[in-house]
Amino acid sequence: MNAPVEFTAPEPGQALLRTTLRGALRLLFRGLMRPPVPVAMQRLVLRALTASTLAPGGLVRQPARLAGRPCEWYRPQGGSHVVLLYLHGGAFITGSPATHRAITATLAKRAGVAVCALDYRLAPEHPFPTARDDALAAYRELLAAGFPASRIVIGGDSAGGNLSLITALEIKRQGLPQPAGLLCFSPVTDLSGTRQHRPAAGDPLIHPAWVEQAMDLYCPPGMDRRDPALSPLFADLSALAPMLVQVAEDEVLRDDSLHLAERVRAAGGWVRLERYPGLWHVFQAHAGLLRTADQALASAADFICKRVDEGEEA
Repeated sequence: MNAPVEFTAPEPGQALLRTTLRGALRLLFRGLMRPPVPVAMQRLVLRALTASTLAPGGLVRQPARLAGRPCEWYRPQGGSHVVLLYLHGGAFITGSPATHRAITATLAKRAGVAVCALDYRLAPEHPFPTARDDALAAYRELLAAGFPASRIVIGGDSAGGNLSLITALEIKRQGLPQPAGLLCFSPVTDLSGTRQHRPAAGDPLIHPAWVEQAMDLYCPPGMDRRDPALSPLFADLSALAPMLVQVAEDEVLRDDSLHLAERVRAAGGWVRLERYPGLWHVFQAHAGLLRTADQALASAADFICKRVDEGEEA
């Protein structure tokens, strides 16, 4: 691919809007998505905060099932033979296809591809490796349905970014063809939590106590959180599909992305790292509101299209 391996976005502008969003997120998200708030209540909070998401027009939304799990498809009205298998974030314990429609629908619209958002099983009811197994089963079913790997991209945000990576690692271990690309928005790559960033502006979204709560509920007791099956940062990252990693500067998980890019390059892989100053964890969820979110998703859509085109030519 003809692209620089690293890109830093300009200052995002919209200062008043960003300040307003920061305050709202700090109060409504960071303040409630953390212990001692029970997980069931956290799920309701996230659902309520994302209930007003407006999807762009020109798409067909369809609930369905894939590999035995519920999912939500967004398809361009003209159809598409390319699929983005999207794995939502939510710290492995919250979230659903419905909570991430701002991202999935926008990507379907901008890239002109079908997006399948998988409703994988969540912890604590279903700890590791259930979510990864659900994602792998979905990938296998897409292959069995006639989608070649060269027309499938796997992507996700935060915990979903982690699942995208460990699913790709399991695909490699099982000898299956790699997808055309991997799309990671602020992926969690080190579940030990030893490399958390402390942004000067603060992270308005993620409270460190929420991260620790989620890891306690998701990780099997006694399993080393640096185990490569959990933390892809410590895995053999060679021979994976090319990946796009987007991360904001004002988030505690920033360094997970920076170190991931370093490790992929050291392993001889292709990765494009995009850094966004003045923004926070998974800012792409503000598509249609923040101009930089729209620009980041446009870059992600361009990555999807280029990866599929190059895969078809190979």
